[in-house]
Amino acid sequence: MKPLPSQRRTRVALLVPSSNTVMENDLHAGLPKDRFTVHADRMFLVETTRACELAMIEHHAPAAAKDLGTLNPDVLVFGCTSAGSLFGLAYDTQVCSSLGELAGCPTIGVVSSVSEALQRRKAAKVAIITPYNEDLTQSVAAAVATHTGVVCAHGMGITDNVALADPTPEQIVEFARERLRGQFFDCLFASCTNFRAVEAMPLLEQAFGVPVVTSNSSVLEAIKLRFPAHSVRS
Repeated sequence: MKPLPSQRRTRVALLVPSSNTVMENDLHAGLPKDRFTVHADRMFLVETTRACELAMIEHHAPAAAKDLGTLNPDVLVFGCTSAGSLFGLAYDTQVCSSLGELAGCPTIGVVSSVSEALQRRKAAKVAIITPYNEDLTQSVAAAVATHTGVVCAHGMGITDNVALADPTPEQIVEFARERLRGQFFDCLFASCTNFRAVEAMPLLEQAFGVPVVTSNSSVLEAIKLRFPAHSVRS
């Protein structure tokens, strides 16, 4: 007698910088546990700079993607916003395509998910806040500007990747209030998968009265749209 086909939860493979302490928690909290499981592998990263992120992509991400491929994932998330933006929005797609081939599954990129989330909200004038240095802040802004108008982009100047998670939600809101005073925008994007921006979302929406998009909320949205509630894995 043949075994009955088994129904299983959707497997989300997550590639995350080694010093990231936020993204896994946000995905575990934001995805229904009866429908999804999240499985992470880490790409070595200590400093949040262009050179170090390139090294992460070129030298550490491929092996991690191969590792994750052994669990037969349904989707791979490349979990770094700024790294995906280094050479424009198309670079995120390129990196994800290469890593997806190694993992043997479709991919989701963070900055691409953000761009799509902003377009779904018909955002025309976006303000951006990040915990990054100026180089990476402007890199993300340029990628977002591919399809959406960007009013301004301000970063906190943090280059120690583990420290990107240090600002509290209240401190994120205070930074946004200070830097965005006098600016007019119809949507706010809080960038970085290692930023406590998901926790800050309701506070930011209350403070500015506009929709707020974050790196991790955009990935959660992209996963749920790709795998709607009625879909069944077998």
